[in-house]
Amino acid sequence: MKNLESLKNDNNHIRPDPGKFWFTLDNAAKIFPAVINEEITAVFRLSVILKQPVKIGSLRKAVLLAENRFPYYMVQLKEGFFWYYLEHLPQHIPIEVDDKPVCRKFQNGALLIRILVRDNSFSIEFSHILTDGGGAFEFLRTILLFYFAECGVKISAKTQFYNPADPDSQEEYEDAYVRYFKEEIPPMVKRSKAFHLPYSLKSKPRFTRLNAIVSLEQIKQIAREKEVSITVYLVAVYLYILQEICESLNGLSKYKKNKRLRIQIPIDLRKILPSKTMRNFSLFVMPEIDLRLGHYTFDEIIKAVYHQIKLETDEKLINKNISRNVGSEKKLYIRGIPLFLKSLVLRMKYYSLGTSQYSGVITNLGKIELPNEMCELVDYFIITPPPPNKMLKINCGVASFGNKMVLSFGNITQSTEFEERFLQFLKDQNIKVKREINK
Repeated sequence: MKNLESLKNDNNHIRPDPGKFWFTLDNAAKIFPAVINEEITAVFRLSVILKQPVKIGSLRKAVLLAENRFPYYMVQLKEGFFWYYLEHLPQHIPIEVDDKPVCRKFQNGALLIRILVRDNSFSIEFSHILTDGGGAFEFLRTILLFYFAECGVKISAKTQFYNPADPDSQEEYEDAYVRYFKEEIPPMVKRSKAFHLPYSLKSKPRFTRLNAIVSLEQIKQIAREKEVSITVYLVAVYLYILQEICESLNGLSKYKKNKRLRIQIPIDLRKILPSKTMRNFSLFVMPEIDLRLGHYTFDEIIKAVYHQIKLETDEKLINKNISRNVGSEKKLYIRGIPLFLKSLVLRMKYYSLGTSQYSGVITNLGKIELPNEMCELVDYFIITPPPPNKMLKINCGVASFGNKMVLSFGNITQSTEFEERFLQFLKDQNIKVKREINK
Protein backbone atom coordinates (compact mmCIF):
# COMPACT_ATOMS: atom_id res chain seq x y z
CA MET A 1 0.00 0.00 0.00
CA LYS A 2 1.46 3.32 -1.07
CA ASN A 3 1.73 6.02 1.58
CA LEU A 4 -1.09 8.51 1.06
CA GLU A 5 1.30 11.43 1.61
CA SER A 6 3.27 10.44 -1.51
CA LEU A 7 0.30 11.16 -3.79
CA LYS A 8 1.10 14.89 -3.72
CA ASN A 9 4.24 14.44 -5.83
CA ASP A 10 3.34 11.30 -7.76
CA ASN A 11 2.22 11.57 -11.37
CA ASN A 12 1.62 7.83 -11.74
CA HIS A 13 -1.95 8.27 -10.52
CA ILE A 14 -2.88 10.07 -13.76
CA ARG A 15 -4.66 7.51 -15.89
CA PRO A 16 -5.73 7.72 -19.52
CA ASP A 17 -9.15 9.15 -20.34
CA PRO A 18 -11.49 6.16 -20.14
CA GLY A 19 -13.39 7.41 -23.19
CA LYS A 20 -17.11 7.07 -23.66
CA PHE A 21 -18.79 4.29 -21.70
CA TRP A 22 -22.28 3.60 -20.44
CA PHE A 23 -24.11 1.22 -18.12
CA THR A 24 -27.68 0.53 -17.07
CA LEU A 25 -29.23 1.83 -13.88
CA ASP A 26 -29.08 -0.57 -10.95
CA ASN A 27 -32.32 -2.09 -9.71
CA ALA A 28 -32.86 0.43 -6.89
CA ALA A 29 -32.19 3.43 -9.16
CA LYS A 30 -34.73 2.56 -11.84
CA ILE A 31 -37.70 4.16 -10.09
CA PHE A 32 -36.12 7.58 -9.50
CA PRO A 33 -36.16 9.06 -13.04
CA ALA A 34 -39.90 8.38 -13.16
CA VAL A 35 -40.70 10.40 -10.04
CA ILE A 36 -38.07 13.15 -9.92
CA ASN A 37 -39.28 16.73 -10.10
CA GLU A 38 -38.32 20.06 -8.51
CA GLU A 39 -39.54 18.84 -5.08
CA ILE A 40 -38.96 15.07 -5.18
CA THR A 41 -35.32 15.41 -6.16
CA ALA A 42 -33.92 12.03 -5.00
CA VAL A 43 -30.82 13.98 -3.93
CA PHE A 44 -29.16 13.37 -0.57
CA ARG A 45 -26.27 15.19 1.10
CA LEU A 46 -23.25 14.17 3.16
CA SER A 47 -21.53 17.01 5.02
CA VAL A 48 -18.29 17.15 6.99
CA ILE A 49 -17.69 19.97 9.45
CA LEU A 50 -13.98 20.66 9.92
CA LYS A 51 -12.29 22.52 12.77
CA GLN A 52 -10.54 24.86 10.35
CA PRO A 53 -11.74 26.72 7.21
CA VAL A 54 -11.72 24.66 4.01
CA LYS A 55 -8.71 25.21 1.74
CA ILE A 56 -10.25 25.39 -1.71
CA GLY A 57 -7.03 24.66 -3.62
CA SER A 58 -6.36 21.48 -1.64
CA LEU A 59 -9.99 20.42 -1.98
CA ARG A 60 -9.90 20.87 -5.76
CA LYS A 61 -6.77 18.70 -6.03
CA ALA A 62 -8.38 16.05 -3.82
CA VAL A 63 -11.53 16.04 -5.96
CA LEU A 64 -9.51 15.64 -9.16
CA LEU A 65 -7.78 12.61 -7.67
CA ALA A 66 -11.14 11.14 -6.68
CA GLU A 67 -12.61 11.78 -10.13
CA ASN A 68 -9.72 9.83 -11.61
CA ARG A 69 -10.27 6.88 -9.25
CA PHE A 70 -14.10 6.73 -9.56
CA PRO A 71 -14.82 7.24 -13.27
CA TYR A 72 -18.19 5.47 -12.92
CA TYR A 73 -19.45 8.49 -10.95
CA MET A 74 -18.61 10.83 -13.83
CA VAL A 75 -21.85 10.15 -15.68
CA GLN A 76 -25.09 11.76 -16.80
CA LEU A 77 -28.59 10.29 -17.05
CA LYS A 78 -29.69 9.43 -20.58
CA GLU A 79 -33.04 8.25 -21.91
CA GLY A 80 -33.31 5.15 -24.10
CA PHE A 81 -36.38 3.64 -25.73
CA PHE A 82 -36.90 0.95 -23.06
CA TRP A 83 -34.80 2.09 -20.07
CA TYR A 84 -32.80 5.02 -18.76
CA TYR A 85 -29.03 4.53 -18.65
CA LEU A 86 -25.88 6.30 -17.43
CA GLU A 87 -23.32 7.62 -19.89
CA HIS A 88 -19.82 8.98 -19.27
CA LEU A 89 -19.68 12.78 -19.12
CA PRO A 90 -16.13 14.20 -19.43
CA GLN A 91 -16.60 17.10 -17.01
CA HIS A 92 -15.18 17.93 -13.59
CA ILE A 93 -17.37 17.77 -10.49
CA PRO A 94 -18.55 21.33 -9.82
CA ILE A 95 -17.37 22.92 -6.57
CA GLU A 96 -19.83 25.65 -5.60
CA VAL A 97 -20.54 28.07 -2.77
CA ASP A 98 -23.08 26.48 -0.43
CA ASP A 99 -25.70 29.21 -0.64
CA LYS A 100 -28.54 27.53 -2.55
CA PRO A 101 -31.39 25.24 -1.43
CA VAL A 102 -30.25 21.92 0.01
CA CYS A 103 -30.64 18.74 -2.08
CA ARG A 104 -31.92 20.54 -5.16
CA LYS A 105 -32.61 18.66 -8.38
CA PHE A 106 -29.79 17.97 -10.86
CA GLN A 107 -30.41 19.47 -14.28
CA ASN A 108 -30.68 17.34 -17.41
CA GLY A 109 -27.32 16.63 -19.02
CA ALA A 110 -25.34 17.37 -15.83
CA LEU A 111 -23.25 15.17 -13.59
CA LEU A 112 -25.26 13.58 -10.76
CA ILE A 113 -22.90 14.82 -8.06
CA ARG A 114 -21.87 18.25 -6.77
CA ILE A 115 -19.63 19.63 -4.02
CA LEU A 116 -20.56 22.66 -1.93
CA VAL A 117 -18.31 24.68 0.36
CA ARG A 118 -19.03 27.15 3.16
CA ASP A 119 -16.57 28.33 5.80
CA ASN A 120 -15.29 25.21 7.60
CA SER A 121 -17.66 22.71 5.97
CA PHE A 122 -18.01 21.00 2.65
CA SER A 123 -20.81 18.79 1.43
CA ILE A 124 -21.29 16.31 -1.39
CA GLU A 125 -24.75 15.92 -2.90
CA PHE A 126 -25.54 12.76 -4.83
CA SER A 127 -28.48 11.67 -6.90
CA HIS A 128 -29.81 8.34 -5.61
CA ILE A 129 -29.67 7.26 -9.24
CA LEU A 130 -25.92 7.08 -8.78
CA THR A 131 -25.43 5.47 -5.37
CA ASP A 132 -26.68 5.11 -1.79
CA GLY A 133 -25.29 6.34 1.52
CA GLY A 134 -22.73 3.52 1.74
CA GLY A 135 -21.17 4.25 -1.65
CA ALA A 136 -21.41 8.01 -1.15
CA PHE A 137 -19.61 7.89 2.18
CA GLU A 138 -16.69 5.90 0.72
CA PHE A 139 -16.36 8.63 -1.91
CA LEU A 140 -16.47 11.38 0.73
CA ARG A 141 -13.95 9.53 2.91
CA THR A 142 -11.60 9.19 -0.07
CA ILE A 143 -11.79 12.93 -0.81
CA LEU A 144 -11.14 13.67 2.87
CA LEU A 145 -8.03 11.47 2.85
CA PHE A 146 -6.70 13.15 -0.29
CA TYR A 147 -7.61 16.58 1.08
CA PHE A 148 -5.71 16.16 4.33
CA ALA A 149 -2.73 14.70 2.46
CA GLU A 150 -2.72 17.82 0.26
CA CYS A 151 -2.84 19.94 3.44
CA GLY A 152 0.34 18.26 4.67
CA VAL A 153 -1.19 15.90 7.22
CA LYS A 154 0.92 12.75 7.57
CA ILE A 155 -1.46 9.81 7.45
CA SER A 156 -0.37 6.30 8.41
CA ALA A 157 0.82 4.04 5.59
CA LYS A 158 -1.50 1.37 7.02
CA THR A 159 -4.58 3.43 6.10
CA GLN A 160 -6.67 1.65 3.49
CA PHE A 161 -7.87 3.88 0.65
CA TYR A 162 -8.91 3.89 -3.00
CA ASN A 163 -5.57 4.52 -4.68
CA PRO A 164 -5.80 6.53 -7.93
CA ALA A 165 -2.93 4.43 -9.29
CA ASP A 166 -5.03 1.28 -8.96
CA PRO A 167 -7.64 0.41 -11.60
CA ASP A 168 -11.26 0.35 -10.53
CA SER A 169 -12.61 -3.19 -10.49
CA GLN A 170 -15.74 -4.21 -12.36
CA GLU A 171 -17.32 -5.19 -9.06
CA GLU A 172 -17.27 -1.54 -7.96
CA TYR A 173 -19.83 -0.57 -10.59
CA GLU A 174 -21.81 -3.80 -10.88
CA ASP A 175 -25.52 -4.08 -10.13
CA ALA A 176 -25.11 -6.22 -7.01
CA TYR A 177 -28.87 -6.87 -6.83
CA VAL A 178 -28.62 -8.87 -10.07
CA ARG A 179 -25.68 -10.90 -8.73
CA TYR A 180 -27.72 -12.01 -5.71
CA PHE A 181 -30.98 -12.53 -7.61
CA LYS A 182 -32.45 -16.01 -7.17
CA GLU A 183 -35.20 -17.58 -9.26
CA GLU A 184 -38.44 -19.05 -7.94
CA ILE A 185 -38.61 -17.24 -4.62
CA PRO A 186 -42.18 -16.31 -3.57
CA PRO A 187 -43.14 -12.60 -3.73
CA MET A 188 -43.42 -10.32 -0.70
CA VAL A 189 -46.89 -9.60 0.68
CA LYS A 190 -48.13 -6.05 0.09
CA ARG A 191 -48.41 -4.07 3.32
CA SER A 192 -51.47 -2.08 4.36
CA LYS A 193 -51.55 1.73 4.27
CA ALA A 194 -49.83 3.48 7.16
CA PHE A 195 -50.52 6.59 9.23
CA HIS A 196 -49.14 9.88 7.91
CA LEU A 197 -48.55 13.13 9.75
CA PRO A 198 -51.42 15.66 9.43
CA TYR A 199 -49.41 18.87 8.98
CA SER A 200 -50.08 21.41 6.23
CA LEU A 201 -47.40 21.96 3.61
CA LYS A 202 -45.25 25.07 3.36
CA SER A 203 -45.31 27.22 0.27
CA LYS A 204 -42.51 26.53 -2.21
CA PRO A 205 -39.61 26.05 -1.78
CA ARG A 206 -40.73 23.74 1.01
CA PHE A 207 -37.69 21.77 2.15
CA THR A 208 -35.94 22.87 5.36
CA ARG A 209 -33.75 21.10 7.91
CA LEU A 210 -33.41 21.08 11.66
CA ASN A 211 -30.03 19.75 12.85
CA ALA A 212 -29.39 18.71 16.43
CA ILE A 213 -26.22 17.39 18.04
CA VAL A 214 -26.78 14.65 20.61
CA SER A 215 -24.30 13.13 23.05
CA LEU A 216 -23.41 9.79 21.49
CA GLU A 217 -22.11 8.36 24.75
CA GLN A 218 -25.32 9.21 26.62
CA ILE A 219 -27.66 7.77 24.01
CA LYS A 220 -25.45 4.70 23.65
CA GLN A 221 -25.64 4.14 27.41
CA ILE A 222 -29.44 4.36 27.44
CA ALA A 223 -29.72 2.03 24.43
CA ARG A 224 -27.35 -0.38 26.20
CA GLU A 225 -29.58 -0.33 29.28
CA LYS A 226 -32.49 -1.29 27.02
CA GLU A 227 -30.26 -4.00 25.46
CA VAL A 228 -30.77 -2.68 21.93
CA SER A 229 -28.78 -0.82 19.28
CA ILE A 230 -28.93 2.95 18.81
CA THR A 231 -30.90 2.44 15.59
CA VAL A 232 -33.55 0.37 17.39
CA TYR A 233 -33.75 3.00 20.13
CA LEU A 234 -34.20 5.90 17.67
CA VAL A 235 -36.82 4.03 15.65
CA ALA A 236 -38.71 3.32 18.87
CA VAL A 237 -38.62 7.04 19.76
CA TYR A 238 -39.88 7.86 16.24
CA LEU A 239 -42.82 5.44 16.63
CA TYR A 240 -43.58 6.65 20.15
CA ILE A 241 -43.82 10.28 18.98
CA LEU A 242 -45.99 9.27 16.01
CA GLN A 243 -48.27 7.43 18.44
CA GLU A 244 -48.58 10.55 20.62
CA ILE A 245 -49.50 12.67 17.61
CA CYS A 246 -51.96 10.12 16.22
CA GLU A 247 -53.71 9.69 19.57
CA SER A 248 -54.05 13.46 19.97
CA LEU A 249 -56.01 13.84 16.71
CA ASN A 250 -59.73 14.40 16.55
CA GLY A 251 -61.59 11.12 16.02
CA LEU A 252 -62.99 12.39 12.72
CA SER A 253 -59.58 13.25 11.28
CA LYS A 254 -58.90 11.50 7.98
CA TYR A 255 -55.34 10.88 9.17
CA LYS A 256 -56.50 8.76 12.11
CA LYS A 257 -58.16 6.01 10.05
CA ASN A 258 -54.82 4.36 9.24
CA LYS A 259 -53.64 3.22 12.65
CA ARG A 260 -50.57 1.27 11.58
CA LEU A 261 -47.40 3.22 12.31
CA ARG A 262 -44.46 1.98 10.25
CA ILE A 263 -40.88 3.28 9.87
CA GLN A 264 -38.69 2.65 6.84
CA ILE A 265 -35.04 1.97 7.67
CA PRO A 266 -32.47 1.59 4.87
CA ILE A 267 -30.12 -1.37 5.44
CA ASP A 268 -26.66 -1.47 3.82
CA LEU A 269 -26.60 -4.90 2.17
CA ARG A 270 -22.80 -4.80 1.85
CA LYS A 271 -22.72 -5.76 5.55
CA ILE A 272 -24.83 -8.86 4.90
CA LEU A 273 -24.09 -9.94 1.31
CA PRO A 274 -20.43 -9.49 0.29
CA SER A 275 -20.04 -6.82 -2.38
CA LYS A 276 -17.63 -4.01 -3.26
CA THR A 277 -20.19 -2.16 -5.35
CA MET A 278 -20.14 1.62 -5.11
CA ARG A 279 -23.60 1.90 -6.59
CA ASN A 280 -26.92 1.36 -4.78
CA PHE A 281 -26.99 -1.79 -2.69
CA SER A 282 -29.48 -1.31 0.13
CA LEU A 283 -32.98 -2.48 1.04
CA PHE A 284 -35.50 -1.38 3.63
CA VAL A 285 -36.92 -2.94 6.77
CA MET A 286 -40.17 -1.53 8.15
CA PRO A 287 -40.93 -2.27 11.81
CA GLU A 288 -44.43 -1.26 12.89
CA ILE A 289 -46.96 -1.00 15.67
CA ASP A 290 -50.72 -1.37 15.17
CA LEU A 291 -52.73 1.09 17.29
CA ARG A 292 -55.92 -0.91 16.71
CA LEU A 293 -54.48 -3.22 19.37
CA GLY A 294 -54.27 -0.41 21.91
CA HIS A 295 -51.68 2.00 23.31
CA TYR A 296 -48.02 0.90 23.40
CA THR A 297 -45.60 1.75 26.18
CA PHE A 298 -42.12 2.79 25.08
CA ASP A 299 -40.66 -0.52 26.26
CA GLU A 300 -43.29 -2.42 24.27
CA ILE A 301 -42.32 -0.45 21.16
CA ILE A 302 -38.62 -1.17 21.71
CA LYS A 303 -39.38 -4.88 22.01
CA ALA A 304 -41.47 -4.89 18.82
CA VAL A 305 -38.87 -2.93 16.82
CA TYR A 306 -35.99 -5.10 18.01
CA HIS A 307 -37.59 -8.39 16.98
CA GLN A 308 -39.02 -7.12 13.70
CA ILE A 309 -35.65 -5.75 12.55
CA LYS A 310 -33.98 -9.03 13.51
CA LEU A 311 -36.51 -10.95 11.43
CA GLU A 312 -36.47 -8.66 8.40
CA THR A 313 -32.66 -8.61 8.17
CA ASP A 314 -32.54 -12.40 7.93
CA GLU A 315 -30.69 -13.31 4.73
CA LYS A 316 -33.56 -15.42 3.41
CA LEU A 317 -36.02 -12.53 3.70
CA ILE A 318 -33.50 -10.20 2.08
CA ASN A 319 -33.19 -12.64 -0.83
CA LYS A 320 -36.98 -12.58 -1.07
CA ASN A 321 -36.93 -8.78 -1.35
CA ILE A 322 -34.18 -8.80 -3.97
CA SER A 323 -35.94 -11.46 -6.01
CA ARG A 324 -39.19 -9.50 -6.00
CA ASN A 325 -37.50 -6.33 -7.15
CA VAL A 326 -35.16 -7.80 -9.75
CA GLY A 327 -37.57 -10.49 -10.93
CA SER A 328 -40.13 -7.97 -12.17
CA GLU A 329 -37.64 -6.18 -14.43
CA LYS A 330 -36.48 -9.50 -15.92
CA LYS A 331 -39.93 -10.40 -17.24
CA LEU A 332 -39.98 -10.23 -21.03
CA TYR A 333 -43.28 -8.39 -21.26
CA ILE A 334 -41.98 -5.67 -18.91
CA ARG A 335 -38.66 -5.34 -20.71
CA GLY A 336 -40.52 -4.76 -23.96
CA ILE A 337 -42.70 -1.91 -22.67
CA PRO A 338 -41.62 1.54 -23.96
CA LEU A 339 -40.00 3.81 -21.39
CA PHE A 340 -42.81 6.37 -21.20
CA LEU A 341 -45.28 3.63 -20.19
CA LYS A 342 -42.82 2.11 -17.70
CA SER A 343 -42.44 5.54 -16.12
CA LEU A 344 -46.20 5.88 -15.64
CA VAL A 345 -46.36 2.50 -13.90
CA LEU A 346 -43.32 3.23 -11.72
CA ARG A 347 -44.78 6.58 -10.70
CA MET A 348 -48.01 4.91 -9.54
CA LYS A 349 -46.09 2.18 -7.68
CA TYR A 350 -43.95 4.79 -5.93
CA TYR A 351 -47.01 5.86 -3.94
CA SER A 352 -49.20 2.71 -3.90
CA LEU A 353 -46.38 0.26 -3.05
CA GLY A 354 -44.03 2.84 -1.59
CA THR A 355 -44.81 5.85 0.53
CA SER A 356 -48.36 4.83 1.42
CA GLN A 357 -46.93 1.87 3.36
CA TYR A 358 -44.77 3.76 5.86
CA SER A 359 -45.11 6.74 8.20
CA GLY A 360 -41.52 7.92 8.47
CA VAL A 361 -37.89 7.28 7.53
CA ILE A 362 -34.71 7.04 9.59
CA THR A 363 -31.43 6.76 7.69
CA ASN A 364 -28.57 5.92 10.06
CA LEU A 365 -25.10 6.19 8.54
CA GLY A 366 -23.72 4.68 11.75
CA LYS A 367 -20.48 5.42 13.63
CA ILE A 368 -17.92 6.96 11.27
CA GLU A 369 -14.31 5.90 11.73
CA LEU A 370 -11.31 7.84 10.42
CA PRO A 371 -7.53 7.49 10.86
CA ASN A 372 -6.36 8.98 14.15
CA GLU A 373 -4.46 11.75 12.36
CA MET A 374 -7.72 13.00 10.85
CA CYS A 375 -9.98 12.68 13.89
CA GLU A 376 -8.53 15.78 15.54
CA LEU A 377 -9.30 17.85 12.43
CA VAL A 378 -12.96 16.87 12.01
CA ASP A 379 -15.80 18.09 14.22
CA TYR A 380 -18.79 16.07 13.00
CA PHE A 381 -20.71 14.72 10.01
CA ILE A 382 -24.28 15.22 8.79
CA ILE A 383 -26.40 13.10 6.46
CA THR A 384 -29.45 14.77 4.94
CA PRO A 385 -31.85 12.30 3.26
CA PRO A 386 -33.65 13.35 0.04
CA PRO A 387 -36.54 15.81 0.55
CA PRO A 388 -39.67 13.85 1.60
CA ASN A 389 -42.72 13.82 -0.65
CA LYS A 390 -46.11 15.36 0.18
CA MET A 391 -47.40 12.17 1.77
CA LEU A 392 -44.39 11.47 4.02
CA LYS A 393 -43.68 15.14 4.90
CA ILE A 394 -40.79 14.53 7.37
CA ASN A 395 -37.72 12.28 7.54
CA CYS A 396 -34.53 11.97 9.57
CA GLY A 397 -30.85 11.28 8.88
CA VAL A 398 -28.37 10.19 11.58
CA ALA A 399 -24.56 10.30 11.54
CA SER A 400 -22.17 9.71 14.46
CA PHE A 401 -18.53 10.70 14.88
CA GLY A 402 -16.47 10.96 18.05
CA ASN A 403 -18.98 11.72 20.81
CA LYS A 404 -21.38 13.61 18.54
CA MET A 405 -24.44 12.14 16.92
CA VAL A 406 -26.20 14.52 14.53
CA LEU A 407 -29.91 14.19 13.83
CA SER A 408 -30.95 16.01 10.65
CA PHE A 409 -34.74 16.33 10.28
CA GLY A 410 -35.97 17.17 6.80
CA ASN A 411 -39.38 18.86 6.71
CA ILE A 412 -41.72 20.30 4.05
CA THR A 413 -44.54 21.33 6.42
CA GLN A 414 -45.51 24.40 8.43
CA SER A 415 -45.08 22.53 11.71
CA THR A 416 -42.01 21.50 13.72
CA GLU A 417 -44.11 19.64 16.31
CA PHE A 418 -42.66 16.24 15.45
CA GLU A 419 -39.03 17.35 15.75
CA GLU A 420 -39.73 19.28 18.96
CA ARG A 421 -41.40 16.26 20.56
CA PHE A 422 -38.60 13.94 19.42
CA LEU A 423 -35.83 16.11 20.85
CA GLN A 424 -37.78 16.76 24.07
CA PHE A 425 -38.16 13.02 24.56
CA LEU A 426 -34.37 12.64 24.39
CA LYS A 427 -33.89 15.52 26.83
CA ASP A 428 -36.36 13.88 29.23
CA GLN A 429 -34.07 10.82 29.22
CA ASN A 430 -31.20 13.11 30.34
CA ILE A 431 -29.56 13.03 26.92
CA LYS A 432 -27.75 16.25 26.05
CA VAL A 433 -29.23 17.87 22.91
CA LYS A 434 -27.92 20.99 21.18
CA ARG A 435 -29.58 22.71 18.23
CA GLU A 436 -27.11 23.47 15.45
CA ILE A 437 -27.07 26.06 12.71
CA ASN A 438 -27.84 24.37 9.41
CA LYS A 439 -24.64 23.53 7.55
